[in-house]
Amino acid sequence: MWRKDHNGFSHQEPCFIDLVTNKSPTVTRIYLPPDANTLLAVTDQCLRSTDCINVIVADKQKHLQFTTMDEAIVHCSKGIGIWRRASNDEGEEPDVVMASCGDVATQEALAATAILREHLPDLKLRFVNVVDLFKLQPASEHPHGSSEREFDSLFTVEKPIIFNFHGYPWLIHKLAYRFTNHANLHVRGYKEKGNINTPLELAILNQVDRFNLAIDVLDRVPRLHNKAAHLKERMKNEIILNLTYARENGTDREEITNWVWPD
Repeated sequence: MWRKDHNGFSHQEPCFIDLVTNKSPTVTRIYLPPDANTLLAVTDQCLRSTDCINVIVADKQKHLQFTTMDEAIVHCSKGIGIWRRASNDEGEEPDVVMASCGDVATQEALAATAILREHLPDLKLRFVNVVDLFKLQPASEHPHGSSEREFDSLFTVEKPIIFNFHGYPWLIHKLAYRFTNHANLHVRGYKEKGNINTPLELAILNQVDRFNLAIDVLDRVPRLHNKAAHLKERMKNEIILNLTYARENGTDREEITNWVWPD
């Protein structure tokens, strides 16, 4: 198991994940559980496996709990799936897909989703979470990979995908480049930014925070280009205000540290 520093990143970790993806797919497995229950479910899977190199990326800090134990078992058994409570596109075509992989990345993606659903209730948004990183690779390349139909069903074949990832952004492109909608896959990830920072400050510096993710959606959905100008300005203001607060106080604002999913 690979543990992260107090801000959510280990500077060696993204490189380590990349090295494992270069090894034989017959033995390599990488998991990034978003909460404690999924961590338990993934650990159980790994302990039951044989002849495999299992990598689990998990934080030692306290995080929000998003799944029940039953939900976690189902989600981790699939390795990837739509989170219904964060999506509002059921029975309709989504305008955008928000995806996440990793605990901090998932929390920030959920926070961005909450902002968008509050201010743009007519925006049809699908939230996809990835636990098993190799689900983003074709089934022909990895035994845990996804078929084209599975991938297209989750991520669509033409809609923009905003993907928040714990590691280096290009790794997702390396895994998923063969799928149909790769051209619309926009990955946010670690950019070697930051040092001694608050968690949100570090996220903002690497553009994996809720505000930059919301802006990315506003930029990628064509019908929002003119309609959402005021919300985009608000997100830019929030970035400045939160960075200023963190630098002056050495901690994040209370509404950030105590954030929970609105429902």
